[in-house]
Amino acid sequence: MHVPFCSIVPPYLLRRLARQDAPGFSSAAAAARKALGHVESFHVARAQQVPAVPPGVLPAKPGPVNRTIYDAHSTETLPGDVARKEGGAATQDAATDEAYDGLGHTHRLYADAFGRDSIDGLGLHLNATVHFGRLYDNAFWNGSQMVFGDGDGEVFERFTKSVSVIGHELAHGVTQFSAGLAYRNQAGALNESMSDVFGALVEQYVKNQSTSEASWLIGEGLFTPQVQGRALRSMKAPGTAYDDDVLGKDPQPDSMDSYVRTAADNGGVHINSGIPNRAFYLVAEAVGGYAWDCPGRIWYEALTSGSLPPAATFTVFARATARAATELYGAGSAEHDAVRQAWETVKVKV
Repeated sequence: MHVPFCSIVPPYLLRRLARQDAPGFSSAAAAARKALGHVESFHVARAQQVPAVPPGVLPAKPGPVNRTIYDAHSTETLPGDVARKEGGAATQDAATDEAYDGLGHTHRLYADAFGRDSIDGLGLHLNATVHFGRLYDNAFWNGSQMVFGDGDGEVFERFTKSVSVIGHELAHGVTQFSAGLAYRNQAGALNESMSDVFGALVEQYVKNQSTSEASWLIGEGLFTPQVQGRALRSMKAPGTAYDDDVLGKDPQPDSMDSYVRTAADNGGVHINSGIPNRAFYLVAEAVGGYAWDCPGRIWYEALTSGSLPPAATFTVFARATARAATELYGAGSAEHDAVRQAWETVKVKV
Protein backbone atom coordinates (compact mmCIF):
# COMPACT_ATOMS: atom_id res chain seq x y z
CA MET A 1 0.00 0.00 0.00
CA HIS A 2 1.37 3.38 -0.99
CA VAL A 3 1.33 6.00 1.77
CA PRO A 4 0.01 9.30 0.42
CA PHE A 5 0.94 12.77 1.57
CA CYS A 6 -2.41 14.02 2.85
CA SER A 7 -2.83 17.75 3.52
CA ILE A 8 -5.82 19.71 4.80
CA VAL A 9 -5.74 22.69 2.40
CA PRO A 10 -6.85 21.71 -1.12
CA PRO A 11 -4.37 22.43 -3.93
CA TYR A 12 -7.06 24.33 -5.86
CA LEU A 13 -7.33 26.80 -3.00
CA LEU A 14 -3.55 27.18 -2.74
CA ARG A 15 -3.31 27.78 -6.50
CA ARG A 16 -5.91 30.52 -6.33
CA LEU A 17 -4.12 32.17 -3.42
CA ALA A 18 -0.69 31.81 -5.05
CA ARG A 19 -1.86 33.94 -8.00
CA GLN A 20 -2.82 36.90 -5.83
CA ASP A 21 -0.86 40.13 -6.40
CA ALA A 22 -2.75 42.44 -4.03
CA PRO A 23 -0.35 44.15 -1.58
CA GLY A 24 -2.38 43.02 1.43
CA PHE A 25 -1.89 39.37 0.54
CA SER A 26 1.77 39.25 -0.52
CA SER A 27 2.80 37.02 2.38
CA ALA A 28 -0.18 34.75 1.83
CA ALA A 29 0.59 34.39 -1.89
CA ALA A 30 4.22 33.52 -1.20
CA ALA A 31 3.21 31.07 1.51
CA ALA A 32 0.68 29.43 -0.80
CA ARG A 33 3.28 28.98 -3.53
CA LYS A 34 5.60 27.35 -1.01
CA ALA A 35 2.90 25.03 0.34
CA LEU A 36 1.71 24.12 -3.16
CA GLY A 37 5.22 23.17 -4.24
CA HIS A 38 5.54 21.06 -1.13
CA VAL A 39 2.30 19.19 -1.87
CA GLU A 40 3.26 18.52 -5.49
CA SER A 41 6.77 17.34 -4.63
CA PHE A 42 5.45 14.92 -2.02
CA HIS A 43 2.84 13.50 -4.39
CA VAL A 44 5.63 12.68 -6.82
CA ALA A 45 8.07 11.32 -4.25
CA ARG A 46 5.92 9.17 -1.94
CA ALA A 47 6.56 5.46 -2.48
CA GLN A 48 6.77 4.03 1.04
CA GLN A 49 4.94 0.77 1.60
CA VAL A 50 3.02 0.24 4.83
CA PRO A 51 0.91 -2.89 5.36
CA ALA A 52 -2.65 -2.59 6.56
CA VAL A 53 -3.43 -4.11 9.95
CA PRO A 54 -5.98 -6.96 9.56
CA PRO A 55 -9.06 -6.45 11.76
CA GLY A 56 -8.59 -9.84 13.41
CA VAL A 57 -5.27 -8.94 15.07
CA LEU A 58 -6.48 -5.80 16.85
CA PRO A 59 -6.44 -5.88 20.67
CA ALA A 60 -9.73 -6.29 22.50
CA LYS A 61 -9.18 -3.25 24.71
CA PRO A 62 -7.61 0.11 23.80
CA GLY A 63 -4.55 1.20 25.75
CA PRO A 64 -3.67 4.68 27.04
CA VAL A 65 -2.69 7.50 24.71
CA ASN A 66 1.02 8.16 24.20
CA ARG A 67 1.87 11.54 22.63
CA THR A 68 4.99 13.51 21.78
CA ILE A 69 4.87 17.02 20.36
CA TYR A 70 7.95 18.36 18.58
CA ASP A 71 8.90 21.91 17.60
CA ALA A 72 10.50 22.44 14.17
CA HIS A 73 11.37 26.09 15.05
CA SER A 74 10.25 27.30 11.59
CA THR A 75 12.49 24.81 9.79
CA GLU A 76 11.31 21.92 7.61
CA THR A 77 13.34 19.33 9.51
CA LEU A 78 11.26 16.55 11.05
CA PRO A 79 10.50 15.77 13.73
CA GLY A 80 12.30 18.68 15.48
CA ASP A 81 12.98 19.13 19.20
CA VAL A 82 10.74 17.59 21.85
CA ALA A 83 8.37 20.27 23.17
CA ARG A 84 5.96 18.19 25.26
CA LYS A 85 5.76 14.49 26.08
CA GLU A 86 2.91 12.38 27.41
CA GLY A 87 1.93 13.55 30.88
CA GLY A 88 4.04 16.71 30.66
CA ALA A 89 2.74 20.06 31.84
CA ALA A 90 1.28 22.63 29.45
CA THR A 91 4.01 24.69 27.78
CA GLN A 92 2.15 27.99 27.25
CA ASP A 93 2.97 27.66 23.54
CA ALA A 94 -0.49 27.60 21.94
CA ALA A 95 0.42 25.38 18.98
CA THR A 96 2.19 22.79 21.15
CA ASP A 97 -0.64 22.57 23.66
CA GLU A 98 -3.39 22.57 21.02
CA ALA A 99 -1.66 19.74 19.17
CA TYR A 100 -1.21 17.78 22.41
CA ASP A 101 -4.86 18.19 23.35
CA GLY A 102 -6.11 17.47 19.83
CA LEU A 103 -4.18 14.21 19.59
CA GLY A 104 -5.64 13.21 22.95
CA HIS A 105 -9.20 14.05 21.90
CA THR A 106 -8.78 12.01 18.71
CA HIS A 107 -7.37 9.00 20.56
CA ARG A 108 -10.27 9.17 23.03
CA LEU A 109 -12.94 9.21 20.31
CA TYR A 110 -11.55 6.06 18.67
CA ALA A 111 -11.10 4.31 22.02
CA ASP A 112 -14.46 5.24 23.54
CA ALA A 113 -16.73 5.15 20.50
CA PHE A 114 -15.13 2.41 18.41
CA GLY A 115 -12.87 0.44 20.76
CA ARG A 116 -9.85 1.22 18.58
CA ASP A 117 -6.38 1.42 20.13
CA SER A 118 -4.89 4.52 18.51
CA ILE A 119 -4.55 5.17 14.79
CA ASP A 120 -3.27 1.77 13.71
CA GLY A 121 -5.41 -0.15 16.19
CA LEU A 122 -2.27 -1.42 17.91
CA GLY A 123 -1.46 1.50 20.20
CA LEU A 124 0.58 3.61 17.78
CA HIS A 125 2.53 6.40 19.50
CA LEU A 126 1.09 9.71 18.28
CA ASN A 127 3.73 12.18 17.14
CA ALA A 128 3.18 15.71 15.88
CA THR A 129 5.44 18.57 14.85
CA VAL A 130 4.38 22.21 15.24
CA HIS A 131 5.91 25.42 13.89
CA PHE A 132 6.84 23.65 10.65
CA GLY A 133 8.36 25.97 8.06
CA ARG A 134 8.05 29.72 7.90
CA LEU A 135 4.45 30.97 7.52
CA TYR A 136 3.57 27.47 6.34
CA ASP A 137 0.01 27.26 4.98
CA ASN A 138 -0.93 23.66 5.66
CA ALA A 139 -1.16 20.70 8.00
CA PHE A 140 -0.47 17.17 6.84
CA TRP A 141 -0.13 13.49 7.70
CA ASN A 142 3.05 12.06 6.14
CA GLY A 143 2.40 8.40 6.83
CA SER A 144 3.87 8.36 10.34
CA GLN A 145 3.16 11.68 12.06
CA MET A 146 1.18 14.93 12.04
CA VAL A 147 2.77 18.20 10.91
CA PHE A 148 1.34 21.70 11.46
CA GLY A 149 2.25 25.03 9.93
CA ASP A 150 1.65 28.39 11.59
CA GLY A 151 -0.21 29.96 8.65
CA ASP A 152 0.63 33.21 6.88
CA GLY A 153 -1.37 35.51 9.18
CA GLU A 154 -3.17 37.15 6.25
CA VAL A 155 -5.46 34.32 5.14
CA PHE A 156 -4.64 31.43 7.47
CA GLU A 157 -4.18 31.25 11.23
CA ARG A 158 -2.12 28.49 12.85
CA PHE A 159 -3.39 25.05 11.85
CA THR A 160 -3.62 23.66 15.38
CA LYS A 161 -6.52 26.02 16.15
CA SER A 162 -9.10 23.65 14.69
CA VAL A 163 -9.58 20.27 16.37
CA SER A 164 -11.42 19.07 13.24
CA VAL A 165 -8.16 19.57 11.31
CA ILE A 166 -6.23 17.48 13.83
CA GLY A 167 -8.88 14.76 13.75
CA HIS A 168 -9.00 14.93 9.95
CA GLU A 169 -5.29 14.37 9.46
CA LEU A 170 -5.04 11.56 12.02
CA ALA A 171 -7.98 9.84 10.31
CA HIS A 172 -5.79 9.52 7.21
CA GLY A 173 -3.70 7.24 9.39
CA VAL A 174 -6.74 5.15 10.29
CA THR A 175 -7.58 4.77 6.61
CA GLN A 176 -3.94 3.97 5.83
CA PHE A 177 -3.77 1.19 8.41
CA SER A 178 -7.22 -0.27 7.69
CA ALA A 179 -8.67 0.17 4.20
CA GLY A 180 -5.60 1.54 2.42
CA LEU A 181 -7.77 3.54 0.03
CA ALA A 182 -5.83 4.85 -2.95
CA TYR A 183 -5.34 8.62 -2.96
CA ARG A 184 -6.79 9.16 -6.42
CA ASN A 185 -10.18 9.66 -8.10
CA GLN A 186 -13.23 8.41 -6.16
CA ALA A 187 -11.15 6.29 -3.78
CA GLY A 188 -9.10 9.39 -2.98
CA ALA A 189 -12.25 11.45 -2.46
CA LEU A 190 -13.49 8.74 -0.09
CA ASN A 191 -10.12 8.90 1.68
CA GLU A 192 -10.57 12.64 2.16
CA SER A 193 -14.20 12.23 3.15
CA MET A 194 -13.35 9.64 5.82
CA SER A 195 -11.00 12.21 7.33
CA ASP A 196 -13.66 14.92 7.26
CA VAL A 197 -16.17 12.55 8.85
CA PHE A 198 -13.95 11.54 11.73
CA GLY A 199 -12.47 15.03 12.06
CA ALA A 200 -16.00 16.36 12.56
CA LEU A 201 -16.77 13.56 15.02
CA VAL A 202 -13.69 14.37 17.11
CA GLU A 203 -14.83 17.99 17.38
CA GLN A 204 -18.41 17.02 18.18
CA TYR A 205 -17.25 14.45 20.75
CA VAL A 206 -15.03 16.82 22.68
CA LYS A 207 -17.77 19.49 22.63
CA ASN A 208 -20.51 16.93 23.44
CA GLN A 209 -22.55 18.21 20.50
CA SER A 210 -25.56 16.48 19.03
CA THR A 211 -26.10 16.32 15.27
CA SER A 212 -28.36 19.38 15.40
CA GLU A 213 -25.94 21.38 17.57
CA ALA A 214 -22.81 20.72 15.47
CA SER A 215 -21.55 23.12 12.81
CA TRP A 216 -20.43 20.35 10.41
CA LEU A 217 -17.58 22.61 9.31
CA ILE A 218 -14.05 21.37 8.66
CA GLY A 219 -11.31 23.82 9.58
CA GLU A 220 -13.51 26.35 11.33
CA GLY A 221 -11.32 29.09 12.81
CA LEU A 222 -8.46 28.72 10.32
CA PHE A 223 -9.33 31.80 8.28
CA THR A 224 -8.34 35.27 9.47
CA PRO A 225 -11.04 37.99 9.75
CA GLN A 226 -9.96 39.22 6.28
CA VAL A 227 -11.54 36.16 4.65
CA GLN A 228 -15.23 35.91 3.83
CA GLY A 229 -15.66 32.33 4.89
CA ARG A 230 -16.40 30.08 7.83
CA ALA A 231 -14.17 27.06 7.11
CA LEU A 232 -12.45 25.00 4.43
CA ARG A 233 -15.47 22.74 3.87
CA SER A 234 -19.05 22.23 4.99
CA MET A 235 -20.33 18.67 5.31
CA LYS A 236 -23.91 19.85 5.78
CA ALA A 237 -23.90 22.07 2.68
CA PRO A 238 -20.88 21.39 0.42
CA GLY A 239 -20.04 24.42 -1.70
CA THR A 240 -20.97 27.01 0.95
CA ALA A 241 -17.95 27.10 3.28
CA TYR A 242 -16.49 30.29 1.77
CA ASP A 243 -17.17 32.87 -0.91
CA ASP A 244 -14.31 35.34 -0.97
CA ASP A 245 -12.76 37.79 -3.45
CA VAL A 246 -9.32 36.30 -2.89
CA LEU A 247 -10.11 32.60 -2.43
CA GLY A 248 -13.09 32.43 -4.77
CA LYS A 249 -16.15 30.31 -4.01
CA ASP A 250 -16.10 26.88 -2.39
CA PRO A 251 -16.27 24.52 -5.43
CA GLN A 252 -17.43 21.32 -3.72
CA PRO A 253 -20.41 19.51 -5.29
CA ASP A 254 -23.17 18.12 -3.08
CA SER A 255 -24.28 15.30 -5.39
CA MET A 256 -23.16 13.29 -8.42
CA ASP A 257 -25.10 15.73 -10.61
CA SER A 258 -22.18 18.16 -10.11
CA TYR A 259 -19.32 15.64 -9.89
CA VAL A 260 -16.08 17.30 -11.02
CA ARG A 261 -14.02 15.35 -13.56
CA THR A 262 -10.46 16.62 -13.40
CA ALA A 263 -6.87 15.41 -13.48
CA ALA A 264 -5.87 18.02 -10.89
CA ASP A 265 -5.55 17.19 -7.19
CA ASN A 266 -5.17 13.46 -7.92
CA GLY A 267 -8.49 13.40 -9.72
CA GLY A 268 -10.33 15.88 -7.53
CA VAL A 269 -9.94 14.18 -4.15
CA HIS A 270 -10.62 17.37 -2.14
CA ILE A 271 -13.45 18.61 -4.39
CA ASN A 272 -15.55 15.48 -4.82
CA SER A 273 -15.29 14.47 -1.18
CA GLY A 274 -18.25 16.80 -0.66
CA ILE A 275 -20.57 14.12 -2.07
CA PRO A 276 -19.89 11.34 0.49
CA ASN A 277 -19.54 14.05 3.16
CA ARG A 278 -23.11 15.13 2.59
CA ALA A 279 -24.29 11.51 2.60
CA PHE A 280 -22.86 11.08 6.09
CA TYR A 281 -24.46 14.29 7.30
CA LEU A 282 -27.84 13.21 5.91
CA VAL A 283 -27.66 9.92 7.80
CA ALA A 284 -26.76 11.77 10.99
CA GLU A 285 -29.60 14.24 10.45
CA ALA A 286 -32.13 11.44 9.86
CA VAL A 287 -31.07 9.38 12.86
CA GLY A 288 -30.46 12.27 15.27
CA GLY A 289 -28.63 12.14 18.59
CA TYR A 290 -24.85 11.97 18.64
CA ALA A 291 -23.29 11.36 15.23
CA TRP A 292 -20.51 9.14 16.59
CA ASP A 293 -23.07 6.64 17.88
CA CYS A 294 -25.02 5.29 14.90
CA PRO A 295 -23.70 6.92 11.69
CA GLY A 296 -20.14 6.98 13.02
CA ARG A 297 -20.32 3.28 13.87
CA ILE A 298 -21.69 2.43 10.41
CA TRP A 299 -18.97 4.41 8.61
CA TYR A 300 -16.25 3.03 10.90
CA GLU A 301 -17.34 -0.57 10.30
CA ALA A 302 -17.52 -0.01 6.54
CA LEU A 303 -14.03 1.52 6.53
CA THR A 304 -12.31 -1.05 8.76
CA SER A 305 -14.11 -4.27 7.81
CA GLY A 306 -11.39 -5.31 5.38
CA SER A 307 -13.86 -5.53 2.49
CA LEU A 308 -12.99 -2.29 0.67
CA PRO A 309 -10.65 -2.54 -2.33
CA PRO A 310 -7.98 0.18 -2.60
CA ALA A 311 -9.74 1.62 -5.67
CA ALA A 312 -13.21 1.65 -4.09
CA THR A 313 -15.76 3.86 -5.83
CA PHE A 314 -18.55 5.82 -4.15
CA THR A 315 -20.97 3.02 -5.05
CA VAL A 316 -18.72 0.35 -3.54
CA PHE A 317 -18.46 2.33 -0.31
CA ALA A 318 -22.18 3.13 -0.26
CA ARG A 319 -22.94 -0.58 -0.46
CA ALA A 320 -20.44 -1.24 2.33
CA THR A 321 -22.25 1.24 4.57
CA ALA A 322 -25.60 -0.38 3.74
CA ARG A 323 -24.18 -3.80 4.68
CA ALA A 324 -22.76 -2.39 7.89
CA ALA A 325 -26.12 -0.83 8.76
CA THR A 326 -27.84 -4.15 8.16
CA GLU A 327 -25.33 -6.04 10.32
CA LEU A 328 -25.50 -3.49 13.14
CA TYR A 329 -29.18 -2.55 13.13
CA GLY A 330 -31.00 -5.01 10.88
CA ALA A 331 -32.42 -4.95 7.35
CA GLY A 332 -35.35 -2.57 7.11
CA SER A 333 -34.30 -0.70 10.25
CA ALA A 334 -34.58 3.07 10.41
CA GLU A 335 -30.79 3.28 10.39
CA HIS A 336 -30.51 1.11 7.28
CA ASP A 337 -33.21 3.11 5.51
CA ALA A 338 -31.44 6.37 6.44
CA VAL A 339 -28.23 5.13 4.84
CA ARG A 340 -29.92 4.12 1.60
CA GLN A 341 -31.90 7.37 1.43
CA ALA A 342 -28.78 9.48 2.03
CA TRP A 343 -26.89 7.90 -0.86
CA GLU A 344 -29.97 8.18 -3.07
CA THR A 345 -30.18 11.90 -2.25
CA VAL A 346 -26.58 12.51 -3.39
CA LYS A 347 -27.27 10.37 -6.51
CA VAL A 348 -24.95 7.47 -5.65
CA LYS A 349 -26.33 4.02 -6.45
CA VAL A 350 -26.45 1.54 -3.56
